[in-house]
Amino acid sequence: MATVLDMSISLDGFIAGANEEPGHIERLHRWFFLGDESGAHGVPGVPPGVNGTAMRRILATGAVVAPRRTFEQGEGWHGDHHNGVPVFILSRRPAPPDAAKWPLVTYLTDVGDALRRARDAAGERDVLVHGGAGTLARAVDADELDEIALHVVPVVLGSGRALFSELPGRVELERTQVLEGEEGVTHLRYRVRR
Repeated sequence: MATVLDMSISLDGFIAGANEEPGHIERLHRWFFLGDESGAHGVPGVPPGVNGTAMRRILATGAVVAPRRTFEQGEGWHGDHHNGVPVFILSRRPAPPDAAKWPLVTYLTDVGDALRRARDAAGERDVLVHGGAGTLARAVDADELDEIALHVVPVVLGSGRALFSELPGRVELERTQVLEGEEGVTHLRYRVRR
């Protein structure tokens, strides 16, 4: 079981383009939506080949931790990220009133608490950490992140939100996997050295 930050990223290190334009975000995640039409809860069908292998690993996780902004941009994933796993949302503000309709979703302020609760909920399965630079920095600073999985998309955005821009300092990584996916996507996985 590992706590894994999982992100699609441009070749130049951005997770969103300038002003978070929808077209840039869609381009970074297109590989994920190349399977059959979405099934229950809007989860897309698994694409064929290597990209499908990467997606199945994401969908095998037992809990999700994400920042509120990511959650809200994804329309709350309709209250279920995938297969009924618990979802822990990092937020400095209280949960909105309509959050009560999503029993799988818990709002928390502390990243360490969220990751510990997600690990307990996930059991033997990995914890999927969504989010950007701030979530990555907070998880590393709390010494609660085990791995980083990157899906490097062959596009240069030139500017935008850089994934590694808020890290608290140097972080040593050990590469554990490289998969060459369809449409030029390279799936990389790293262990965080402590």
